[in-house]
Amino acid sequence: MKYLTQPLTILLVLFANLIFAQENSRELQRMNPKESIATNTANSQNHTTLLAVIEAAELEEILNEEGPFTVFAPSDIAFEKLTSGKIDELLLPQNKKNLKTLITYHIVAGNFSASKILKEMCRGAGRASFTTVQGDELIATMSGIDIVLTDSNGNTARITTADSEQSNGVIHEIDSVFLPAKL
Repeated sequence: MKYLTQPLTILLVLFANLIFAQENSRELQRMNPKESIATNTANSQNHTTLLAVIEAAELEEILNEEGPFTVFAPSDIAFEKLTSGKIDELLLPQNKKNLKTLITYHIVAGNFSASKILKEMCRGAGRASFTTVQGDELIATMSGIDIVLTDSNGNTARITTADSEQSNGVIHEIDSVFLPAKL
């Protein structure tokens, strides 16, 4: 019996992760590819904090019309990992510049699907570098079957749901928020 406990526990954890990943995938699949990044973020149930940050930074117009952009979009769960009060502090009107820095730290100019990221990694011997519109680099590598992004401060985030096509780019949901050193 004790030999069955560990495999059973592993199976239960994998099943729970599969259900969670499917729910996240369904949320991004519900996004309308004919709508913009800003519009779809506004309609998403998993990105209410991201929407609040985009609006407070006054970036919704840019993310509505221009592009293409690749957005590595932290989910609400990712924002919950931040220290208590960090987002509330950043959402204060006097911190609009910091919010713009935070959001642009998650955006790359161009439309980079997961397959394009993987192709770049193949060309780069397992690593690909992308410059955010804020000016810092994100390095993409693989960990098992996951694409992992690492910022210039050594912080990492996994792409949990990839390739939500938008009219002006693509969204990849990530499991952590990158905080620039300046914040």
